[in-house]
Formats: sequence, C-alpha cells, structure tokens
Amino acid sequence: MDSILAVLLVLLVIAVIVGLYGVVIYNNLVSLKHGVSKAWSNIDVLLKQRYDELPKLVEVCRQHMRYEQETLERVMQARSRVANAQQSGDIKALGEAEGALRIGLGNLFAVAEAYPELTASDSFKHLQARISGLENAIADRREYYNESVNRNNVRIEQFPDVIVARFFHFKAFVLLEFSERERQDVNIKSLFS
Repeated sequence: MDSILAVLLVLLVIAVIVGLYGVVIYNNLVSLKHGVSKAWSNIDVLLKQRYDELPKLVEVCRQHMRYEQETLERVMQARSRVANAQQSGDIKALGEAEGALRIGLGNLFAVAEAYPELTASDSFKHLQARISGLENAIADRREYYNESVNRNNVRIEQFPDVIVARFFHFKAFVLLEFSERERQDVNIKSLFS
C-alpha cells in the first residue's frame, strides 16, 4: 500500500511540475504575442502620422512644381495603397506599398532639388524634415516589429513550446518586408531627363 501511495505521490508531483511548466510556457507565449501587437501599434501610429503629413507636402510641392504632377500623383497613389493595406492588416501588401511610397518620396525629394524656391520654402523644409524623421522612426519600429515577430515565430516552433502553442492555437506572424525595388538607389538621372 505504501508503495502505491508513493508512486501516486510521485506522479502527482510530476503532474504538478508539468502543469506549472505548461503555465509558464503559455504565459511566455502570450507575452510574445502581445509584444508583436505592441510593436505593430507603434508602426501604425507612425504610419498614420505620415499619412496625415503627405498631403501637406504634396500641396506645398504642387504650388511650386507645375510640371511634376506625375511624381506627385505617384506619391498620393502609393499613400492610398499603404492606407488600404494597413486597414486590411495585410502585412505583405503593406511592405510592397511602403516600398513604392518610399521610392515615390525619394523621387519627390530628388525632383524638388530642381526647384530652388521650393527647397527654400520653410513649409517644404519643415515637412521634408518631419516626413524624413517619420521615415526613420518607421524603419526603427519595423526592425523592432520584425524582431518581435521572429521571437514569437521561433518560440511557437520550439519544443516543448510547440505543444502548448498548437493546443492554444498560437499563430505565426508575417514579417514586414519591403520590396527589392525599394532597396535600389533612386535613379536621379532619369528624373531629370
């Protein structure tokens, strides 16, 4: 009888330890999931701020750049694609739209150099600095977001976390990646030909 009681006690202790370990794993996975959400919220705030600033920049440029309407329109179209991807939560589409927007902004700033009165404008300087600052902040936050996504995705695939992750339906998140086109240098020569 004592040996059965000892075996039951050992099994009970093992079950409690396994249960506690499972709770620790679950709590860590929840923390990682919310870390990804927090990182995305940081990007979302910056994207909204930039979304609000771009029409102001385009309007200031439009007043000075009478012959560059195509460049301005491309920036506004890219802005709309970013907003649509952001609202739908499509990270892959957002990455592609962000790439197009960044290229459009690079082109806009490059073309603006041909308009001395525009580049001398305090409004343009302020908006250019503001948007450039937001671009840098978005890049920083994107790095933080991708790191959060990576930590989450690795943990839900590692043993024994994978057991808890599958049981509670934890999911992998998509990295925010920009297109190959965005990584290329802007061809300034083509902008002035």
